[in-house]
Amino acid sequence: MYIQALTTVINDMADIVVIGGGAAGLIAAGTAAELCASVTVLEKNKRVGRKLCITGKGRCNITNNCTQNVFIENVNSNPRFMYSAISNFDCSDTIDFFENMGLAVKTERGNRVFPVSDKATDVVSALERYVHKGNVKVVSATTAKKLIISDGAVKSVVDSTGREYPCDAVIIATGGCSYPLTGSTGDGYKLAQQAGHTIIKPEASLIPLCTSGDDLRDCKEMQGLSLRNTGVKLVKNKKEVYSDFGELLFTHFGLSGPTILSSSAHIRDVKKGDYSILVDLKPALDFDKLDARILRDFDKYKNRELSNSLSDLLPSSLIPVVIRRSGIAPTTRCNSITKEQRHILVSLLKALKFDISDLRPIDEAIITRGGVKTSEIDPTTMESKLCKGLYFCGEVIDVDAYTGGFNLQIAFSTGKLAGTWAVYNS
Repeated sequence: MYIQALTTVINDMADIVVIGGGAAGLIAAGTAAELCASVTVLEKNKRVGRKLCITGKGRCNITNNCTQNVFIENVNSNPRFMYSAISNFDCSDTIDFFENMGLAVKTERGNRVFPVSDKATDVVSALERYVHKGNVKVVSATTAKKLIISDGAVKSVVDSTGREYPCDAVIIATGGCSYPLTGSTGDGYKLAQQAGHTIIKPEASLIPLCTSGDDLRDCKEMQGLSLRNTGVKLVKNKKEVYSDFGELLFTHFGLSGPTILSSSAHIRDVKKGDYSILVDLKPALDFDKLDARILRDFDKYKNRELSNSLSDLLPSSLIPVVIRRSGIAPTTRCNSITKEQRHILVSLLKALKFDISDLRPIDEAIITRGGVKTSEIDPTTMESKLCKGLYFCGEVIDVDAYTGGFNLQIAFSTGKLAGTWAVYNS
């Protein structure tokens, strides 16, 4: 659980500078302030938490109400790095934290945790109360440009105006480079490189997928159709890479929804055209049971045309696409459809294929994959192994997870560690 007290007496108030006023930065700043540090947050926007305000379509999926083991299972990149952080401040701690800050929360399908108000701004307000409680100084509309490092330790931060902030420790919590309009423009990578850190190439993750050609035509025809309880498989050169179950959304450019976003975390070099998504429209039924179901429908509507006989099984906008792909004339009457044709339909419903042509632009990505190399950070403290007094937390680190509140939990867990040890080691 979270280290709530330190046995060492802090004789001199530590000066801590936190670069970035997002989820990780605010939790780190508030934590350091609780431990009697003098904390300054440098935020490039006019107000903190701008990216938080748009997460979860403005509702903000704070965390996932799951065990530590389940959390680790949902971390896609460098999960072992997160063991110490999640052990010290886990998902239940995050829920308790926000409730203690006056934010009522609720758990929805998939154990996703949201504010009862369904307002992401209320999450930001709770974090603001936390830092204000500790008298944290927030300097807004300010960009950190340079670290002053001497004798292997960080000494101060210089902003874009040339103003210098002397300190005992610096916490970099600038996020990645997704949603750049919210301030996540990769500033933290440059600062980390000044201290000698390696940056794993930042790439879009948790991002919608594009299709082209006939697949794009089909997606456009079904635009706006949201399917629940679908099975999704990501395949590369016919080999399964990832599978999921849940929601999928057809769009004017291709595919989106939680299962698609999580699938995107496993795609590398998409432009080679090796990746496809297979959608199982009826995952609860195996091939034979689905065949029997269709056979019953065909018997029920034996004198109808095929195009008018699938409404019990499929949404209306999906029916023309499935029939077109089957090669069966839509005017074919059900009582004349052959066993072979029926099996083609079953195969389509169990694995409706969409070839992936590209990812959407990185500024539409929920998170960034890549960042500061984890082997250069102490996972028990979040301190740099290369520069004393330099800490990292949140998306700037090369750690990412699936959708469902896991990425914000990474921010909160690493932020708690960074804020604690930045004071303890100062």
